[in-house]
Amino acid sequence: MSGTRGSTNDRREAGRYEIRVKGHLDARWAASFDGLGLTHASDGTTVIHGPVADQAALHGLLQRLRDLGLPLVSVTQAGPDPAEMPADEPRLGEPAPSH
Repeated sequence: MSGTRGSTNDRREAGRYEIRVKGHLDARWAASFDGLGLTHASDGTTVIHGPVADQAALHGLLQRLRDLGLPLVSVTQAGPDPAEMPADEPRLGEPAPSH
């Protein structure tokens, strides 16, 4: 019997993501994305980038983009698992560290 199985290692789905949307978003939008960075690309898109804790956080971000009516161009996993990133770097879906 064959079938697809979900990953047994949910942490593999965490990491740094780059989410590209149509248009250049103003800097004021950064607060809407829990500290993720915004970069304007020369092709007229905005790249929202940074660490995402897990698939639930990624889906929450994608739902927020949908709710705001922002046209999605692409979603790319761009880096390592957040467990391999510095502990003081905030991740979407996790509270920021307190000092």
